[in-house]
Order: sequence, then structure tokens, then C-alpha cells
Amino acid sequence: MATIIIITIIIAMTITRMTMEMAEPRDWLLSLLTFMSPSYPVGGFAFSHGLEWAVETGDVSDRGDLEAYIGAALEVGGGWCDLVFLAAAWRAARANDAGALDAIADLSAAWRSSAETALESRHQGAAFARATCAAFPGSPLDALAARRDGEIAFPVAVSAAVVDAPLDAALRAYAHAFAANLVSAGVRLIPLGQTDGLLALASLAPTIMRAARAAETTPLDRLATSALRIDIASMRHETQYTRLFRS
Repeated sequence: MATIIIITIIIAMTITRMTMEMAEPRDWLLSLLTFMSPSYPVGGFAFSHGLEWAVETGDVSDRGDLEAYIGAALEVGGGWCDLVFLAAAWRAARANDAGALDAIADLSAAWRSSAETALESRHQGAAFARATCAAFPGSPLDALAARRDGEIAFPVAVSAAVVDAPLDAALRAYAHAFAANLVSAGVRLIPLGQTDGLLALASLAPTIMRAARAAETTPLDRLATSALRIDIASMRHETQYTRLFRS
């Protein structure tokens, strides 16, 4: 009889532990790694953020030029805007403030210097929302995507999906993914070897950290950009005769 009781207790404890493990929230680090992975289906490989035109005209011709281009985008260009909008949207999503989140989504969608970079953000945001809502339901992104019919700027879509992650980690992951995508484009366009691509990404680490830290404390009313050459590159790319990328 005692043996039966012991076995029953062990079975009950095992079932309880399994139930608790199943009920635990998704690990935020695993979520970030998944969402920011190059293999996540957002179509990032199709966009170069104007880099293709810059390579065509000789503005970017080696690894140093590539690092400077990406660094400018992260600190004073479109990447910088994305990071500030991500931080603001993360706070709104964390506070469950749908009105503020929608207002930030509107502003982020409008804050683009060219038609192609607007397409870049809108396309990746919509693809991210579709994939994430289908595979990882339960975040504020579900309601946001429903309210906006899937039309969401990429950083805002990401922010609504990663509210369980610390803001500093989310910003660093996004900035790293942004840089890695452009390094990949540069490797194909310039072209560079894989080792040079890795060296470029390693060299950009301090810039990634610096941009992420600055974005965390920058309010939306202080947001500004000064990457005119990148903006011009994106505009000129719209009529570039031969091209591999959509931006």
C-alpha cells in the first residue's frame, strides 16, 4: 500500500511539473534570437537600403566604405529612426496603450525618406506580423496587426512581439540584425568575401551598442536624421536600370 501511495505521489508531481513547464511564458532570449534570425521570413534579403545604388556609383567599393555606410544608417539614418520608434512602441505595448501604439505606428510608417525605404519597412513589418501571429500568438502584436490590417512598420511590429524582452536587449538585437542584413547585401554587391563580411560586422559592434543605448533614451520629439547621401541613394535606386534589390 505504501508503495502504491509513493508511486501515485511521484506521478502527480511529474504531471504538475510538466504542466508548469508548459504554462511558462516563452523565453524572451529565444524569441529575440528567432525573430531577428536571418532565416525569419520577413524578406530582408531583398532590400539593400539604397546600398545597391551606392555600390553602382562607386560610393561604396570596399569593406571600409560598407562599414561607414551602415554606421551612418544606424546612427543618423533610417536604422536610427527604427531604433527610436522601437523603443517608443515597446513602452506603449508594455503599458497596453493601444492608442499610443497606433500613433507611433502611424508616425513610423510616415518617417521615411523615399518610396523604396517606406516599402522596405512596410513589407518587412507585414511579413513579420503574418509569421509571428501564426507561429507565436499571444503578444500585443496580434491586436495591433488586426487593427491595422497587417500594415505595420517593421520596428513597431517587432516591438509589439518582444514586450517580454528587456528593452536594451531588443534594441541591440534589432540593430545587429539591421547591420547584418546590409553586410550580407554588401558581400553580394561589392562583392566581398565572407571573411570581410564578418570583419565588417565585428567592426560595427561598437556602433551597434552606441546606437542602441542612445535610442533607449531618445524621445520621439527629439528624433532627427542627417544621412542625406543615403537618402539620395535610395531615391536614385528607384530608377536604377539593373538591380538585384527592391531598395
